Amino acid sequence: MMNKSVTPLAAMIMAVLWPGTSLGAGYFNPGFLSADDTSVADLSRFEKGSHQAPGVYRVDIWRNNEFIDTQDIRFLASDKATGKAKSGGLVPCLDVDWLKRLGLNTVAYPALAKFKPGECVPMAEMIPDSETTLDFANLRLDISLPQASLLNIARGYIPPELWDEGIPAALVNYNFTGNRGSYDDNYYLSLLSGLNYGPWRLRNSGAWNYTRGDSYHSSTWKNISTYAQRTIIPLKSELLMGDSNTGSDVFDSLGFRGVRLYSSDNMYPDSLQGYAPTVRGIARTNAKITIRQNGFVIYQSYVSPGAFTINDLNPTSSSGDLDVTLEEKDGTQQKYTVPYSTVPLLQREGRLKYDLVAGDFRSGSDQQETPFFAQGTLIAGLPDGFTAYGGTQLADRYTAIALGAGKNLGEWGAISLDVTSARSKLADESEHEGQSLRFLYAKSLSGYGTNVQLLGYRYSTRGFYTLDEVAYKQTEGYEYAPDDPGNRNPEPVIQSYHNLNNSKRGRFQINVSQSLGDYGSLYVSGSQQTYWDTSENNTWYQAGYSSGWHGISYSLSMSWSKSVGISESDRIVAFNLSVPFSTLLGHGYSRNSALDRAYSTFAASSNSDGDSTLQTGIGGTLLDDRNLSYSLTQGHSDSNGYTGSANASWQATYGTLGLGYNYDHDQHDYTWQASGGVVGHADGITFSQPLGDTNVLIKAPGASGVNVENQRGVKTDWRGYAVMPYASVYRYNRVALDTNTMNDQTDIDNNVSSVVPTNGALVRAEFKARIGVRAIITVTHGGRAVPFGSVVREETSGATSMAGDDGEIYLSGLPLQGKLLVQWGNGKDSQCLAPYQLPPRSLTQAVVVATATCS
Repeated sequence: MMNKSVTPLAAMIMAVLWPGTSLGAGYFNPGFLSADDTSVADLSRFEKGSHQAPGVYRVDIWRNNEFIDTQDIRFLASDKATGKAKSGGLVPCLDVDWLKRLGLNTVAYPALAKFKPGECVPMAEMIPDSETTLDFANLRLDISLPQASLLNIARGYIPPELWDEGIPAALVNYNFTGNRGSYDDNYYLSLLSGLNYGPWRLRNSGAWNYTRGDSYHSSTWKNISTYAQRTIIPLKSELLMGDSNTGSDVFDSLGFRGVRLYSSDNMYPDSLQGYAPTVRGIARTNAKITIRQNGFVIYQSYVSPGAFTINDLNPTSSSGDLDVTLEEKDGTQQKYTVPYSTVPLLQREGRLKYDLVAGDFRSGSDQQETPFFAQGTLIAGLPDGFTAYGGTQLADRYTAIALGAGKNLGEWGAISLDVTSARSKLADESEHEGQSLRFLYAKSLSGYGTNVQLLGYRYSTRGFYTLDEVAYKQTEGYEYAPDDPGNRNPEPVIQSYHNLNNSKRGRFQINVSQSLGDYGSLYVSGSQQTYWDTSENNTWYQAGYSSGWHGISYSLSMSWSKSVGISESDRIVAFNLSVPFSTLLGHGYSRNSALDRAYSTFAASSNSDGDSTLQTGIGGTLLDDRNLSYSLTQGHSDSNGYTGSANASWQATYGTLGLGYNYDHDQHDYTWQASGGVVGHADGITFSQPLGDTNVLIKAPGASGVNVENQRGVKTDWRGYAVMPYASVYRYNRVALDTNTMNDQTDIDNNVSSVVPTNGALVRAEFKARIGVRAIITVTHGGRAVPFGSVVREETSGATSMAGDDGEIYLSGLPLQGKLLVQWGNGKDSQCLAPYQLPPRSLTQAVVVATATCS
């Protein structure tokens, strides 16, 4: 032991000048901290570089700079395990199963066979050139493995054993919209409910519509779909039983009630494989937009005057044309169809993609029968960038066979070409045979800013029909919209028209966007369907230009549509301008204040009837989370005179609420919207914002009112539960609690979790919260402060800490009354117990200062 008369400074000089006098191993001299070494705890655990105690820590695991998972890992002191540890003096205890999860080719290391499950593998010894680095401050474990030691696994691959099927749960998603006007009231409620148990998902979708006027009312409920679904992980497939839609890779998408087994692209990493339809349009007034797919209403909402974009659709099918109806305040309607089909069907070499369906044909039209049919398709990735595909559709009155091929042309894009031959018997008992040739092309010219998302053409002979057409009860007919109970529109409204005597001939579709750099961007999209023996056609085109300058944005857009059987065409041109207040005030791009987040708008439009509309307004966001949006407008139109509106939408913790008011010269109405989700699980019921297909249940018991990072308006409820909607399937989802929003009595050991949900799952991200008092307690023993570095644990809560140089101990999550176990060595003589009691007001204080005596 060092002589007490030697000062710490002298001891340091002696250690430097005469290193031979030191011990062979590293030695931490307590004299550096205090001249009285009895006031310092046993710090021998620091002598060998083990700056952190061995134990279990939750760490982010990275392999060769690629994130793998967040898991609890047991760490050993470096002298008790063979390995390289650059920091912290700890090495992870990883068994053979963990090495397999890291992608190690264990066959190349036969010696690993001797290790039992759960037994730590000395990586540096068994896997030459491997290395582990623990960044304890950030709880990050970096594992470096030689590339030659790894299996040939695609980047982003997540082993199926990490996929989480979720917890048993009951789910309800609701969306309620209402309109109370001068003539009638209208209410629309859509419900998506479901049950989860293990890998099974049971879902039901339905909608209720209610209209009431002075002397009439109508109420209708329509069941859209019911189905059960589960993943088949070994096949990388999904099994679905009930109501759904077929794929559209080879044949057009069809609704069915039956069974479907199909390959799931989502189960493959991003590097081995999407598209969602975007609906654009132009409204002249505060209009109601309704979107149908396969005869079912899948979306209904209200849009403001001017150009609009809807990019958050959740279709009932992964494909199938979208029928858009825009109903203006004056009762006029715009109708057009947005084609929704995938780009060329290329697959990677060796990849097989299949789709098998058997069931009854199903649509939302009462003009069609429901024949039983079977369908099978197969797509195979071949060498040299080729893909071959084909399939068949079989029904009592219909047979079709399709064959095709695609090719990756490198700099020239990608193409596919296929031919379908079909035999049909129509409702009039006439028999037909014909062929249809389809060509698809996609190309991105990055250097020129051009993106040809889809360019396609289909040519059909006179005798070619689809299964959807064969299902019609009559060869020719109109389908009308439901009668208007208020008789505001006495003339029947045509919703669709078909004439099988004039079969389809050619269909051209295009979707192209062009970036102009600093000068904005252009887009053109549309389609045209021609028919045999008639000059009429279905045509829909949209074009637009948008740009910006110093925060100011503006756009010019045009839409034109024409349908067979409907004499009038729809044409509308619009101009929109948005100017942020921050630009007008000279604050640049600042969005810190509510005033800087406000903006002014101007919109002008004109349609084919010569009706022009002008409108100005202001809008913006409020609240700290910017989850309250508002808009005020005033305008004038040729048909309605002066118009105005006021709207607000609040993205709250337990749902989304919206209110609106609109008026013109002869009517006014109020609109409202409420949407959200309800989740029932083993721990109770949790309310949430609108749910997605796949969701995360956050469980942090006791941690109430804590915000969830990157989730606007989402925070834990009074019990500490919350739902994070719209999780990515078969991908890592980072779930993090914002510690800055915790109250003074809440602490969380680790505020970040990572989950990998399967399709439709409700997975749980659990956080351990400590609820109690934060305190600095000065503990004395025998009239002196407990030794510096003593380890402290509160017996009831399990909170741990370390004593400071004057016996101060900081602890969080403490009960008002408890006992502190203080240890400064290994024997019973090197520990004591300190009872403490804090006043009730401690629960309202940020940090409490107290004292305790240890005996």
